[in-house]
Amino acid sequence: MKMMELSANQFSGHLPSTIGLSLPNLEELYLGNNRLTGVIPSSITNASILTILSMNTNYLTGAVPNFGNLRLLKRLLIGENNLTGESSSPELRFFSSLTNCRYLELIEVSLNQLNGILPASIGNFSISFQVFRAFGCRIKGAIPNEIGNLSSLADLYLDNNQLTGFIPKTLGNLRRLQRIYLEHNKLDGYIPDELCHLSNLGDLYVSNNTLYGSIPTCLGELKSFRRLYLDSNKLESTVPLNLWNLKDLLELNLSSNRLRGSLPSEIKNLKIVNKLDLSQNQLSGDIPISVGGMQSLVSVSFAHNKFQGSIPESLGDMRSLESLDLSYNNFSGLIPKSLETLNYLQYFDVSHNRLEGEIPVGGRFANFSAQSFVQNYALCSETRQQFQHCGKTVERSKSKNMVALMKYILPPIIAVILATSITLLMIRRRKSHRQLPKSENALGLACRWISYQELREATNAFSETNILGSGSFGSVYKGTLSDGLDVAAKIFNLQSERVTKSFDIESEVLSTIRHRNLIKTIGCCSNSEFKALILEYMPNGSLEKWLYSHNYFLDMLKRLNIAIDVAFALEYLHHGLPFTVLHCDLKPSNVLLMKIWLDTLAILV
Repeated sequence: MKMMELSANQFSGHLPSTIGLSLPNLEELYLGNNRLTGVIPSSITNASILTILSMNTNYLTGAVPNFGNLRLLKRLLIGENNLTGESSSPELRFFSSLTNCRYLELIEVSLNQLNGILPASIGNFSISFQVFRAFGCRIKGAIPNEIGNLSSLADLYLDNNQLTGFIPKTLGNLRRLQRIYLEHNKLDGYIPDELCHLSNLGDLYVSNNTLYGSIPTCLGELKSFRRLYLDSNKLESTVPLNLWNLKDLLELNLSSNRLRGSLPSEIKNLKIVNKLDLSQNQLSGDIPISVGGMQSLVSVSFAHNKFQGSIPESLGDMRSLESLDLSYNNFSGLIPKSLETLNYLQYFDVSHNRLEGEIPVGGRFANFSAQSFVQNYALCSETRQQFQHCGKTVERSKSKNMVALMKYILPPIIAVILATSITLLMIRRRKSHRQLPKSENALGLACRWISYQELREATNAFSETNILGSGSFGSVYKGTLSDGLDVAAKIFNLQSERVTKSFDIESEVLSTIRHRNLIKTIGCCSNSEFKALILEYMPNGSLEKWLYSHNYFLDMLKRLNIAIDVAFALEYLHHGLPFTVLHCDLKPSNVLLMKIWLDTLAILV
């Protein structure tokens, strides 16, 4: 008997203890993918002319035996069992015994419970040794520098272990190395420049370690790269420019590091890349329009960075795109309609940005939940109940674009003339306000005029039972208008000149602002003896009530959402208008809650 092939059956039980004695002429033994249990008999080493021994994917237990007598062995496959190292030594000494196998080409010991240290003697494997697979074995300690002696090594699989120390610089000596898998270990230090000597390197995986420093610039010179995974480390600095010139790269993952800088237009050179992940970094600037040239992209993530500007229309040119994540950035403007043409898009997320305008409805957009769009500047929709309708939002968007146009086109010298003109206009406007008849709406055409009689009836003659709150400015009453609309009427105390001025200022400001996290002005009532603003009524009360009353409760997520909503409101007041508005009384009692149980929505008043 020279060859026995029994793999991929359902054999169970122990191997015969005399297997090596009864088959002395055996050259190839295939027992993989069965249900064999027990230990590997030591007699197997008596089959001294074995060249291939395959026992992978069984339930074998015990220590890996000494295979040193199998001097003609070429392939050893004992992976995916429950084998261990020797209990008497932390070093995996069976590897040392394999140095006697001078024709050894492949070792597969992955997915066992070796729980030991690689000996330096692995550097003495045969000169024909090509494949070393030992992933998921609980191997500890450092990778021996002697590994650099394996001049024929092509594949190195040491991922998903507990390796520590540095990536050996001696790997740079292995000029035939094509695949390096070291992810999910505890390696630290720099990515050695010596790896750039590996002109045949196609795959480099060092994800989920604690590597630091910068990405070696010379990696961009390795035109053989197909997959480069440097994610989930502590890498910093900028991405080397020549990395975007790897035209044959299929997958690139630099996520969860500390990389900074902007994306160059050269990113378009990644013509055939299908997976690109740059999330969880500190990258900034605009996404270049040239990104649309990456026609083969299937999955791309720019999430959790500091990107800004508009989302490029050219993203719609990525016809193969299935996943697009732009969340947690500073993107502004509209969601491009061109994205409706992406027929394979399955995952889409633009949440937590500063986007505005209508959410697209064509293409795959009907399949995306509200979570894909939450926490944005001013998105609107005619079909999604979670967002405001688009009429007023579109008007504000046009106004904002006009302001931006004037800002960048007019020369600085015109700004002086413009400021003078605005000053004269404000003086004239104030004079005209003083000449308004008593019945005229102080807020112009921006809100509804409500008579004093209607407001009196709505609040039950300003009954004390209708008071929602009071302060130095006056009191706030709950009321129900003749059309059934519940409102909050803010009645100003005209005995104070400061309060009268406050009404004028609030009227002017509130007639200008529109934001989902700022109180909406329903109308006003104003004459020489009475002034009131009619505001949207919030039945859930103030944040103060929910924080300090025993009968109410806010979990941590709702508190965080409320804080974010307030921050969005302040950001809009500071930067979203042609002028800056300062809220000088920010406190829990001035934060009203529209929603509580589903998506918490906080309103700043």
